[in-house]
Amino acid sequence: MRWPLFRVAVAERSMEPGLHPGDWLLVRRGGKIRPGQVVVARHPARPGMLLVKRADRREPEGWWLLSDNAEAAAVDSRQFGPVPPELIEGRVLGRYWHARA
Repeated sequence: MRWPLFRVAVAERSMEPGLHPGDWLLVRRGGKIRPGQVVVARHPARPGMLLVKRADRREPEGWWLLSDNAEAAAVDSRQFGPVPPELIEGRVLGRYWHARA
């Protein structure tokens, strides 16, 4: 049985200023994704790599996921295109631990 909730740590600066490396997020599996929500997804070419990104828009092939901080040399849909729905692990409910800068 897979728990409906899981946690993930932010590892990169791609979601600054809202999320920082070392922040811990609570994520809910499944559910409806809406544009503007922060989600956790698997990288299309590297399924072992989890990404924390903002759902920008739904396309026929999947979700277009973007970083909030494009200047951080972020890996997002600008590099790999839309992410198939089956690679979206869940949506972020909130941050429960904030890393100090």
